[in-house]
Amino acid sequence: MATWFMFISYSHGTNVAAAPGTNGLDTAWYDARAAYYGDIHGGGTEQGACGYGDLNKHGYGLATAALSTALFNSGASCGACYEIMCSPNPQGCLSGSIKITATDLCPPGSAWCYLADKHFDLSLPMFTKIAEVKAKMVPVRYRRVPCAKTGGVKFEVKGNPNILTILPYNVGGAGDIIAVSAKGSKTAWIVMSRYWGQNWTTNVNLTGQSVSLRVTTSDGITKDFTDVMPANWGFGQTFDGKTNF
Repeated sequence: MATWFMFISYSHGTNVAAAPGTNGLDTAWYDARAAYYGDIHGGGTEQGACGYGDLNKHGYGLATAALSTALFNSGASCGACYEIMCSPNPQGCLSGSIKITATDLCPPGSAWCYLADKHFDLSLPMFTKIAEVKAKMVPVRYRRVPCAKTGGVKFEVKGNPNILTILPYNVGGAGDIIAVSAKGSKTAWIVMSRYWGQNWTTNVNLTGQSVSLRVTTSDGITKDFTDVMPANWGFGQTFDGKTNF
């Protein structure tokens, strides 16, 4: 989880531009603020409230952020990608922008992650690309951008025969998922429920069946991953969907 360094009060973010979305995404620029957590090597940022576990293992690395409650959306924003730049002129800002994936929650009630505020807690290596470390926290502009991922969507299988949990990761396009369904070779489509972060569950026992997964991202695009889990799948395994959004 994110940790914090000092208290500074800023006004809530406001809409900077009113641009139409691209591929179903709202790509308008908005105001927020950004700080950092962890050390220069990314220590302290490896896990998170989205449930991705080891971020290096799952391909997210250090280009990640913990979102305030106003942006986290009860975990629905997990996997979304953002472009962030330091607002012009404030002391400590650097030119250029970064692109990150949402992987964690900046807990409400902290020094600056208030419920209604738009805030990004960045890994320190990413923060130093847009601001000097001594600034500690800076006003920023941000927008949603498509996630550029290499390879197919991955599906990590967890749980037990009574509670099947699927963690999709390495999701391109919009990146954030709004619906997942599963279909065993002997069943119809089963709507899964968001358990926490991007973990999705069903209590239907699908062991011994090949399983197809249907994923819908926040831009409304749906993809079927047919028989992505073979009949001999097991808990703790990860399967490659081969294609992406």
